[in-house]
Amino acid sequence: MSNNHAAGAPASPLFLHDGEEDAQNNAELIEYWRSVLKHKWSIIGLALSGTALAAAISFAMTPVYTSAATILFEPDKARMVSFEDIYAGNRASGREDFFTQFQIIRSREVIQKAIKKARLWEHPLYAPGQPEESILSRLGITSQPSTKTAEDKPLSEDQLVASIYPRVGGGVAVESVAGSRLASISFMSPDAALSASFANAVAETYIDNDLEARFQLTRKAGSWLQEQLVSVKEKLNKSEKALQEFREREGLVDIKGTAQSGSGQQVQDVMGKLIEARIRRMEAENAFKQIREAGQGGDLSALPAISKNPSVEQAKSEEAAASRKLSELSQRYGREHPKYVQAASELESAKVNLRRQIDVVASTVKREYELARNIEAGLEGVLSAARGTVKSINRKEGDLTILEREVEANRQMYDAFFNRISKASGDLELQTPIARVIEPAMVPGAPIKPNKNKNIALGFLLGAFLGVLLALLRDRLDNTLKTSEDVESKLKQPILTTLPLLSEEEVARTKTARIFLDQPKSIYAEAIRTARTGVLLTGLDLPRRIVLVTSSVPGEGKTTFSINLAMAHAHTKKTLLIDADMRRPAISKGLEIQPGARGLSNFVSGNASLAECLQPVEGSTLMLMPSGSIPPNPLELLLSQRFKDALAELGNIFEVIIIDSPPVELVSDAMVLSSFANGVIYVTKAEGTPFPLVRKGIQRVRRGGGQILGVVLNQFDVQRAERYYGNYSGYGKYGYGTNGYQGAYGQAYGEDPK
Repeated sequence: MSNNHAAGAPASPLFLHDGEEDAQNNAELIEYWRSVLKHKWSIIGLALSGTALAAAISFAMTPVYTSAATILFEPDKARMVSFEDIYAGNRASGREDFFTQFQIIRSREVIQKAIKKARLWEHPLYAPGQPEESILSRLGITSQPSTKTAEDKPLSEDQLVASIYPRVGGGVAVESVAGSRLASISFMSPDAALSASFANAVAETYIDNDLEARFQLTRKAGSWLQEQLVSVKEKLNKSEKALQEFREREGLVDIKGTAQSGSGQQVQDVMGKLIEARIRRMEAENAFKQIREAGQGGDLSALPAISKNPSVEQAKSEEAAASRKLSELSQRYGREHPKYVQAASELESAKVNLRRQIDVVASTVKREYELARNIEAGLEGVLSAARGTVKSINRKEGDLTILEREVEANRQMYDAFFNRISKASGDLELQTPIARVIEPAMVPGAPIKPNKNKNIALGFLLGAFLGVLLALLRDRLDNTLKTSEDVESKLKQPILTTLPLLSEEEVARTKTARIFLDQPKSIYAEAIRTARTGVLLTGLDLPRRIVLVTSSVPGEGKTTFSINLAMAHAHTKKTLLIDADMRRPAISKGLEIQPGARGLSNFVSGNASLAECLQPVEGSTLMLMPSGSIPPNPLELLLSQRFKDALAELGNIFEVIIIDSPPVELVSDAMVLSSFANGVIYVTKAEGTPFPLVRKGIQRVRRGGGQILGVVLNQFDVQRAERYYGNYSGYGKYGYGTNGYQGAYGQAYGEDPK
């Protein structure tokens, strides 16, 4: 059985092929469709309820009309550069500017002015003290009386406008026309005429408000310019006066033309002379240093400053001539000769003259050096004085320049403000509107809402959708076992058989306990035969079979199943049915056994013999061992060695022993009994017992040493499964309950077809 189950277990999603994935997706869609079919009347009811509710609300809603006025923006004509330069700075343009205008149209200021212009407080919808009409009041569920009394003080126009604005502001909408400078201003109202008139009022109010705002801006700019002009004029007068006072105080007429040019020329001339004087002083100083150094024992005649002097050159020539003459006479005459003596005297005179000339030139060089130095110092003094004069003039010129620049700036500012004032005066007469109405709003012929047909259709769709959603949610939250596939997929256990739901006349236990005998051709009897076949096939080589039948909780039909399964086995095998539920025995009542009959507890305790504890079942070869007297502690009796010995003794007598045990979730008797059985049949109620509870019970049986033969899905509604699931019609289509299948079972297991 375990191998078969493993082979039929669903594959892991990680190893699904494309075909298996498609089959799984189709199976999910089929499950959704089955859920919808199963709850179709509830879904239809919710859909009709949604339709009725939508229809009631739609007919109770107040009709709302809307009308739109179309305006054309002309921002270029309304642009006023002079004021924007002063106040607005960089102005938004294009799409951003249109969005800005849309917000202005829907602003509180424009809407309130439009309310005041249309005098909406005189309209019945917005009259003071008029209650707001709601859907509930139109349906007659609630009513809101007027809050105005005779003692209320009359409200001012501003108070009336403020009280009306919250109800009116939300009905105004502004939309742009794509690809153009057009915009539509619409208003929604229960009054068709009011929707058109107020839309026109908003458009006109917006245009008038823009003109008024720009007119006020122009006037404000003009006032500001006048104030600034007076201030600038005062600054101009002060700067001109300060300039004139500075010129008079410093005695300047044109310092840039005359004074500065003369002082500059003087400095330039003195600089030239000073350079020449420095050159002469340097030459004289150099010659003086050479003479002074050579005068300490050197020959001054070799110095360039002396040798190049004409007097020195003349004296040198005379000395050379006297020396040549003396040399010539010395060859002719002796030293004593008068001509020789005269020539020697002339040579000596020439040398004395040369020395005298050298001394004179040396003195002259010294005097020239001192003179050049004095001249240089004088020129430096003159240059310093001239520079001081120029610096003084430059400082005065800087101050004068500052004063003149301030005067010029003030004069330019004065001229600019004066020109702006002149332009502002002209702008006051050239105001053009920022927009104009090109198509006024017209009275609509039909309301835009409620759209009754659309609302009713949406109500039907929403109701149907909610019904489908609740149906799917209910099935997803329903954790009971509905089909045999649920048993195998959720419990991971093989399905032994599926017992159909019995009719009302078959519900009485005295009838259901003997349904296999009384109605052998019924679907229920065929399901019992299927379970019997499964039990016999699980242990073909076993000399005896001890089968334990249990469930999770009471009321799942395990006792009825135990009785009918035992009757089915009794047709072919020597069978014993034991009622091991010693706390709440039910088999005796189902088979109409007299109360107080001796049974299992008496036999195990030794208070009665086996013959006294066995009861034959009328109409069958089945033997029954009732629960007997209720012991103080049934669990201790089942755990005793006497129970083991008694069960072994019964096994030697009977081929099949069916034990009906208490539910697993109430007591531990089933876990104890499962260790003595060859297999355990777990009965669960279809669409009644949560599968986590069943899974927990099976795990407890396994921990007790029991082996699960299979699960019996009891009280299964075959007709409902045929309608919603479409895979259980075989109970009627394929001959269950006919002589053909019943005869086959009878021949295979020795049953009487009748």
